[in-house]
Amino acid sequence: MELAKQLALDQYATHINPQKVRVLKAAGLDIIESRREGVWVYDADGRRLLDCFTSAGSFNVGRRNSEIVSAMHEAVDRLDHGNFLLCSREKAELAAKLAEISPGNLSCVMFGTGGGEAVDFALKLARGATRRPRVVHTVNGYHGHTGFALSAAGRDAYRLPFEPLMPEFVKVDYGDLDAMAGVIDSNTAAVLVEPIQGEGGIRVPPDGYLRGLRDLCTDSGALLVLDEIQTGFGRTGTWFACEHEGVVPDIMTVAKSLGGSMVSISATIFTEELREFLIPNPFIHLSTFGGSDLACVVALKVIEIIESTGLVEHAADMGIMLHSGLSRLQGEYPEAILEVRGRGMMAGLKLADDSMGPRLSYSLSNHGVLAIYSGNEPSVMRIMPALVIEPAEIDFLIEALSGAIGDMLSGKGPAVEDGGRVRRRPQR
Repeated sequence: MELAKQLALDQYATHINPQKVRVLKAAGLDIIESRREGVWVYDADGRRLLDCFTSAGSFNVGRRNSEIVSAMHEAVDRLDHGNFLLCSREKAELAAKLAEISPGNLSCVMFGTGGGEAVDFALKLARGATRRPRVVHTVNGYHGHTGFALSAAGRDAYRLPFEPLMPEFVKVDYGDLDAMAGVIDSNTAAVLVEPIQGEGGIRVPPDGYLRGLRDLCTDSGALLVLDEIQTGFGRTGTWFACEHEGVVPDIMTVAKSLGGSMVSISATIFTEELREFLIPNPFIHLSTFGGSDLACVVALKVIEIIESTGLVEHAADMGIMLHSGLSRLQGEYPEAILEVRGRGMMAGLKLADDSMGPRLSYSLSNHGVLAIYSGNEPSVMRIMPALVIEPAEIDFLIEALSGAIGDMLSGKGPAVEDGGRVRRRPQR
């Protein structure tokens, strides 16, 4: 198995991205996934790891959930992707279900294949419906790497190689209502934010922030666009994170966990009022594989499982247990953990410096946990297991974190070079 794993890594490095392989190896994340089950994943060498990355929150109902697998098998026996230009029963049923579970008056849907595509359409819709150019987004926000979404990237490193990008994108600090108020005007089409920043370091905004954004948008005629791609479908202990403040956006994007770990699907959900823009322009946005018939069957089963198992409520309960354990660890290791962040099953540990994120990923892999630090804030370790996690598995996670932090502080694991780069220590 070791030879097969090395072959896969070598082929990936040769034909896809050698530097990515180097970085993953340095952080102990040179894992080739083999068996996947529930909250667990197995490396090609047979190691079992508790998956606390879950592809940034894509596996809410667990990896290879047996009901999802069965639904997909049944769908494959009778369906294919479908003809994207035609109407389909599967698309219609999923759109109606998304309208039913979405907050407030969000009742219309455009399907895509991934989160970036969903954000792209959201911003196209906002500009087209308002006939305004400006889009306001936030520092360290993350919305994908495609056209409009890339223009709203909150990290300069993602955008600079490709500039000039879309014009009239304005960036302000996350959580700062005064900064928002200073740039929202009669030219603003949309304000785009995550209810909780994911790649930005699991940052929960101050109480009243989303409500304040809603008021600013309503007063100015701008549209509030909430990116719920990581936070949606129970991740924070409610169906959607905006429900913690009782805020209804004009447009909401979802993806990741909607695919049940099996398919790629996203959706942009918006009001009937905004749908009016599409009536004279019915083919203004098309996606060949967006909302394929197969993907819609899987997504419908995902929602059914969340509803029938009380998974949102379970996530809220497990979140209390998780955050209690993380707070205990902060008390035990104050020199390492500066802050426990998050809500529900979306948690982050703010560590003392940027080097600790990669180092803790390395140490956690040695303790049976797959976890990856935040891309836009490497000092924050993300903890986002599948929502089907049980108390015994949370106990395992807290114990593993304790051991890994102890190892990191004792100097075990990779060394840190000048500039914050991480390299493996030589074997003795």
